[in-house]
Amino acid sequence: NSAASSARLYWESFGKFRGGTVPVPTGCSLFPKELFALSRRWAEKRYTDIAYWNEHEKGGHFAAVERPEEFVSDVRSCFNAMTL
Repeated sequence: NSAASSARLYWESFGKFRGGTVPVPTGCSLFPKELFALSRRWAEKRYTDIAYWNEHEKGGHFAAVERPEEFVSDVRSCFNAMTL
């Protein structure tokens, strides 16, 4: 009985960000079965300081469960790139 409350986060979040840029360091870890496809070209227009970018061959929306080693490796690499 939690579908409505789970979906509410998405409903409320999608209407708030209408454009502009995000200037903070950002890490992107893309998995091919994600709900939304993100291209680097699009990301660079919104996120002006991409510190880490990686595209994987397998995985999806729940990458931390599906591909935990790759996910953790990306988190570590991302923060390492931001602290250099």
